Amino acid sequence: MQTYSLRPGGDIAEAYELYGGMLFKIAMVYLGNKQDAEEAMQETFIKLINKAPVFTDREHEKAWLIRVITNQCKNMLSSLWRKRVTRMEHMDDYFEEPSERLLMDHVMGLPFKYKSVIHLFYYEDYSVRQIAGILQISESAVKMRLQRGRKLLRMDLEGEERP
Repeated sequence: MQTYSLRPGGDIAEAYELYGGMLFKIAMVYLGNKQDAEEAMQETFIKLINKAPVFTDREHEKAWLIRVITNQCKNMLSSLWRKRVTRMEHMDDYFEEPSERLLMDHVMGLPFKYKSVIHLFYYEDYSVRQIAGILQISESAVKMRLQRGRKLLRMDLEGEERP
């Protein structure tokens, strides 16, 4: 079994090339602005250099990075300063169609626990089992959050279409 280590001597540039775009999108979904997303990525890669376990394969490494950036985003969102500021600029740069941006705005309006599972399931194509492992919750909790998140999105979207 081959192991991957990014401790001193490991290839951090390769990990950044493989996962940087995905991690940035995740951080943008949670935080809503480029500067905070970049900060979350920076902290995630610092943790990768300093605290990463020995990975059994690339999927293990990817899951670990998603868990770290998700936790970093949660920490940033819970800070006192962050609670007083909401920014969503530059989001249009990451969507090809205006309808994609509109849907993402609705997803970002969901409570954190729902938007995290919705993003991982629909935008990153993770299975329920994989999401449960990444977020360290049960599969039934993932299914319930998906169901409730979809319901909230549906209500939100239908409410806007009414005259």
